[in-house]
Amino acid sequence: MDEKIETKYDSSAIQVLEGLEAVRKRPGMYIGTTSSRGLHHLVWEIVDNAIDEALAGFCSHIEVIIGKDNTITVKDDGRGIPVDVHPKTGLSTVETVYTVLHAGGKFGGGGYKVSGGLHGVGASVVNALSIWLEVKVYKNGHVYYQKYVNGGHPQEPLHVIDDCDEDRTGTTVTFLPDPEIFTETTVFDYEILKNRLRELAFLNRGLRITLYDDREADKKDSFYYEGGITEYVALLNKNKNPIHPTIIDVSGEENDIMVEVALQYNETYNASIYSFVNNITTPEGGTHEDGVKMALTRILNKYAQNSGMLKNNDNSLMGEDVKEGITMIVSVKHPNPQFEGQTKTKLGNSEVRGITNHIFADAFERFLMEHPEEARVIVDKAMTASRARVAAKKARELTRRKGDLDVTNFYGKLSDCKSKDAEVSEIFLVEGDSAGGSAIKGRDSVTQAILPLRGKILNVEKARLDRALSNEEIRTIITAFGTGIGEEFDLSKLRYNKIIIMTDADVDGSHIRVLLLTLFYRFFKPIVEAGHVYAAQPPLFVIKHGKTIKYVLNEQERDEYLQSLPQNTKYEIARMKGLGEMDAEELNETTMDIHKRVLRQITVEDAIAADEVFSKLMGEEVEPRREFIETNATYVENLDV
Repeated sequence: MDEKIETKYDSSAIQVLEGLEAVRKRPGMYIGTTSSRGLHHLVWEIVDNAIDEALAGFCSHIEVIIGKDNTITVKDDGRGIPVDVHPKTGLSTVETVYTVLHAGGKFGGGGYKVSGGLHGVGASVVNALSIWLEVKVYKNGHVYYQKYVNGGHPQEPLHVIDDCDEDRTGTTVTFLPDPEIFTETTVFDYEILKNRLRELAFLNRGLRITLYDDREADKKDSFYYEGGITEYVALLNKNKNPIHPTIIDVSGEENDIMVEVALQYNETYNASIYSFVNNITTPEGGTHEDGVKMALTRILNKYAQNSGMLKNNDNSLMGEDVKEGITMIVSVKHPNPQFEGQTKTKLGNSEVRGITNHIFADAFERFLMEHPEEARVIVDKAMTASRARVAAKKARELTRRKGDLDVTNFYGKLSDCKSKDAEVSEIFLVEGDSAGGSAIKGRDSVTQAILPLRGKILNVEKARLDRALSNEEIRTIITAFGTGIGEEFDLSKLRYNKIIIMTDADVDGSHIRVLLLTLFYRFFKPIVEAGHVYAAQPPLFVIKHGKTIKYVLNEQERDEYLQSLPQNTKYEIARMKGLGEMDAEELNETTMDIHKRVLRQITVEDAIAADEVFSKLMGEEVEPRREFIETNATYVENLDV
């Protein structure tokens, strides 16, 4: 029996963290991560407070400024945080908001009818994770000021530092993130801030949001959309060839729940549906999205039957038929939203389903009746999709495994691994048969499967599911993964924890990689979102000196390594051969050995931005692709797709 180590376990063993200490001790519990994503989350917390003032009808302009020293300043022209003494804490309300967890005007008491900030962690957490934070409140003809240092400690009480116009109100917050917390980076990314602030402007029609970057002269963007989410749909459909001119715009309110829906169909075969609750994205959907989808299917079937387009012996349109080629935004403002799970990515309020259903159904049916030509185009697309779905169902049968079928050399291609444990298994999608042969010889056959790809797979951005399933390469990939596709997709059946794209570091290799990523994003999106997709990073150079052989990924690593060598060291540099020219030992050493290789995980941080990029680069329209390439040509040497 193991010997027990006696330790004292009494009241002294229980640690009590005062104030904001708990946030600094376990920041991940409050902001999810201390990576770049967590750093930018601080900005969203402060911006959310300003947005709540806009939702309440008191704020028309929000300014976000990235300082030269990587501070963030958020200004709003709302009512200004109350400056009187808070009855429960005995502190000023400003100090209460910035130093007490879960303090704010969103937990009842009539401060806000609808709030987005409710689902965040609050300004006090931003304060706790900053070197310093200062707040100015414009109210009652005065400018009130307080500064906090070293993780949220007040440097002085709230006090008046100046006078201002009697009519001026608002709050200005500036903070400097703590590098001891954000060890990965404290540098704010302009594009990340720009994309989210633009989205917030779309979701709050009539609100102006301006972003400034003081690190670069005259760098700013200002967003103002009187049309709100209808303008958002127009932007998302810009490169997708809409099939009808009118963007269908629906809005209504019931039981203090505000509903907005905007949609337009395009020539593509993919559905782009994005939903929000109180400005917060709900990537898993929920009752608000369910209600709209149910109404969409019901009303299009009703119209198709009543107009005679759908005959008595025709099958009814299914949900996936009516969603083909749709771009739709669903935005709900709810006074008391309830989310499912800890991630808060799915709305659970049951009453919302019925409300969004009938608000959308009434308006959508009226649109179809008033716009018969556009209605016919929409129904015709859905009926074409229905016929393709039936064809796809037959093609999908070819991708199913029968029982415990051994898929080694499936279609004469897949060399499976011996392990049946998905957690330790991985599959390499390898460019070409020659590289595939070397990879098979150089792999760990217990955990590594190899699937050589012959040529370039079909660009699924320009193809329906039935055509994609007629492509042998794509069928092989689907079969190997084991998840199925379309309505049968089941992530739990994925046979490999890592799906690794292994292509040459040249133009053809990059093209194949993009085609595969397009396939994954359109047909296997949950696999990408779950972090199962990787790109191998084969080295570009090999450096030999003495008996040492060093592989480096790029020119920068090459130069840094050479600078680290002692002076007068004799060395040789050679550019690496393509994967197909490497022997098994080289391929294992540089790209496959789990102890030495470098993999790049493919993630989808922003689904809407990713959708826009895929449509631009892989869609039918040439001009947007040309503009993208010309704009980014400066960076082409370092492009990592």
